[in-house]
Amino acid sequence: MKHKQVNTQLADKWESADLVLNNIVKSFDDGSGQTVTAVDNLSLTIQNGEFVTLLGPSGCGKTTTLRMIAGFEPVNSGQIYLGGHQIDDVPAFNRNMPMVFQSYALFPHLSIFENIAYGLRARKVENKVVKNDVDMALQLVNLVGLEGRYPGELSGGQQQRVALARALVLKPKIILFDEPLSNLDAKLRIQTRLEIKRVQQMLGITAVYVTHDQEEALSMSDRIVVMNKGKIVQVGTPEDIYNRPKNVFVADFIGNANFIDVEVLEVKSETIVINLQNQKLELNKAIAYQDIKAGQDVYLSIKPEAVRVSQSGMKFKGKLYSASFLGANTEYEIEFENIVISSIQKNSESDIKKLPYGSDVCLDFNTDYLQILKK
Repeated sequence: MKHKQVNTQLADKWESADLVLNNIVKSFDDGSGQTVTAVDNLSLTIQNGEFVTLLGPSGCGKTTTLRMIAGFEPVNSGQIYLGGHQIDDVPAFNRNMPMVFQSYALFPHLSIFENIAYGLRARKVENKVVKNDVDMALQLVNLVGLEGRYPGELSGGQQQRVALARALVLKPKIILFDEPLSNLDAKLRIQTRLEIKRVQQMLGITAVYVTHDQEEALSMSDRIVVMNKGKIVQVGTPEDIYNRPKNVFVADFIGNANFIDVEVLEVKSETIVINLQNQKLELNKAIAYQDIKAGQDVYLSIKPEAVRVSQSGMKFKGKLYSASFLGANTEYEIEFENIVISSIQKNSESDIKKLPYGSDVCLDFNTDYLQILKK
């Protein structure tokens, strides 16, 4: 009992504190006697009030990391600190870090009011305070008037906002999200992520958000932590991650980039000259974030929006492979340099919409969206 009381008192000090992960490791037995390292010496500092997203493919360790922060999984080694206090051994119910899940995890037999009030009831908060705090939470997530309904009577987006309100009513300074929008359709995902970001900014809550959806991460985050195989690959603002990926994995995962093998012909003081389709292409040296030398074979990373396609008048040649109408834009697949690359263009700017597949087309590239990466 004394241990529980001490942790509760410490929680008051944690509320406006940075979260620090110091070389945390989590390994599992895969069932055949082999050890699998899900999170491998991961270190990260999340500042008070930040919205930080852990982004990566399935199995990269992002959800395991979140569960260790929450206290649902013990760390094998390393430390987790909140406001300078080590919390590795603090049970989840004393960390005051509620988690919003993709499954909502609502009680179907309780009203919306009682679902939101559940954590307060467990803390034996008096009824008057419960009523006041739940009413405030309902206002925050725009659910006033629905408190008497039951989860089965609400849409998926409304249920997810109930789950968010249930977390917010505990007045945490850190809130955790485990792919909360995965079960929603495209329109509801956009609406709900805007709602989450609005509330997070308004209250100044620290948010740690897990997703494999690049668009979610780019639109919501102050910083993105890209993970692969249990390790952090790159940390930065959405603009940094998208425009200045450090390697092929990040460029491909975030920007769906095209990768073309090219040879570096010359490295000048301000530019790099490459050989592309037997032509010299001179690029600003700033597009290379690694040490590049003349004679080196590298990847030219080209985002789809950087590929300009037309029937004539451009520098490079290709063949139209496919076209997919996307509303305001069309995505073209172009055979170029023995591979198929993607181009996304506004329909208002395209003159190749009605060309048959296999037609010869001309290409050029917006060099602002190119990058040279080592193989």
